[in-house]
Amino acid sequence: MTKAEFVELVQKNGEFESKAAAERAVKAFIDSVTEALTKKESVSLVGFGTFSTTEVPEKSGTVPGTNKTYTKAAHTAPKFKFGKTLKDAVSGAK
Repeated sequence: MTKAEFVELVQKNGEFESKAAAERAVKAFIDSVTEALTKKESVSLVGFGTFSTTEVPEKSGTVPGTNKTYTKAAHTAPKFKFGKTLKDAVSGAK
């Protein structure tokens, strides 16, 4: 599903008067979650899931088939944990 298709779905399910209003709602949601995650806060939506961040330590390894090595710096990564309601809905979908 593309973003445009998702906006249409939000418009239908949210009964927004226009596609533009639905697109603003989707953008506001994305921007709000992004802002919270950049502050290292988690966002919990009961039944849906939790958006959070995790600290990933520095990692080094070798490139397969060569003798080259690399080091990936430590960083913060976004994470999503599915809620029970969402898991049950997806597993029950045909």
